[in-house]
Amino acid sequence: MWDMRTRSDYGVRIHRVKTIHKALALAAALILVSAVLFLVIGRKNRTGNERKNLLEYWEAGSYDRVYSASGAALNSRPLDYFFLTLHGFSAYQLGVAQINSADTLGYIDESIWSLRKAMLLKNSQNDGRVYYVLGKGYYYKGTGYADLAVRYLEKARSLRYRAADISEYLGLAHAALRDYRGSVEAFSQALAPEEGASPDASYPSDMLLLSIARSYLALEELDSAQAYLARCIEVSRDIHTRVAARLLLGEALGKNGDAGGAEFQYGAVLEEADDNAEAHYQLGELYSARGDVTRARAEWRRAYRLDPSHGRARTRLGI
Repeated sequence: MWDMRTRSDYGVRIHRVKTIHKALALAAALILVSAVLFLVIGRKNRTGNERKNLLEYWEAGSYDRVYSASGAALNSRPLDYFFLTLHGFSAYQLGVAQINSADTLGYIDESIWSLRKAMLLKNSQNDGRVYYVLGKGYYYKGTGYADLAVRYLEKARSLRYRAADISEYLGLAHAALRDYRGSVEAFSQALAPEEGASPDASYPSDMLLLSIARSYLALEELDSAQAYLARCIEVSRDIHTRVAARLLLGEALGKNGDAGGAEFQYGAVLEEADDNAEAHYQLGELYSARGDVTRARAEWRRAYRLDPSHGRARTRLGI
C-alpha cells in the first residue's frame, strides 16, 4: 500500500512545478510584449528624430544632408511620403546649384523620380509643392519636356500654391513650346504683384523683362518688345544681360525702320564689350543697307576675326 504522505508530497511538487511553468510562461509573454513595445516605441522615436533632424537640415539650407539622409531612410521605407518629398525637393535644390549640366540633370532626374513616386500617394492630392517642383524640374530638363513643365506648374497653381516664380516659369515653358501668346500672358501675371505683397524695388528682374521682350519679338509686336528691352537696360546691373538686351533692341529698331536708333544700340554694345562679333556684324548690315559696302565689309571682317564660326559673317565675306 502506498504511503499517502508520499503521494501528497508528490502532488504538491507537481502543483509547484505547474505554477512555476505558468509563471515562467507569463514572464516570457510579458518580456515578449515589452520587447515588441520597446521596438515599436524605439522605432517611432527614431523616425520622429529623423524627421526632426531633416527639417532642421532643410531650414539651415543643408540640402546635401537632407538628400543623403532622406535617401538612406527610403531604403527601408520606400513609400514614406515625407521622405520622398524631402528627397525630391533637396535633389532639385542641389541640381540647380550645379555648374556642370550633366550633374544638374542627374539631380533633376532624381528629384523627378522621387516626386512622381510621391505623386502616387494620397498625401499628394492637395500638396501644390510637389507639382510646383516637378514643373520646374521638367523645365530644367529642356525644351522636349516643356509641355510637362506647363502641366505641373498649372496643377500647382490650381491648388492655390503661392510661389512668386510660378508665372515666370510658365512663361518660359510656353516660350520653349513656341506658344508666345501663352508666354506673354504668363509673364504678364508674373509682373502683377501678389495681393498683400510688400513693394520690391528689384522686381521685376532684368531677366524677366528680357524674356517678355523675346516673346513680343517672336510675335512681331515690336513696340512692346522695345518698351521691355529699354526697361531691362535701365534696371540691369549685369553687363551680359544689358548686351543681350541692346542687341535685341537694335534688331527691333531696325525692323521698325529706325536705323539710327539701331546703330546707336550696336555702338553702345561695343562700348561695353568691344569683342562682340554680333554687334559688328549688325553694324555691317546697316552700312550695307545704306550702300556703304566698304564700311560694311570692314565690320563683317571684324566679326569674323572675333568669331571665325560666325556663319552669317562668313557668308557675307564669301568664306
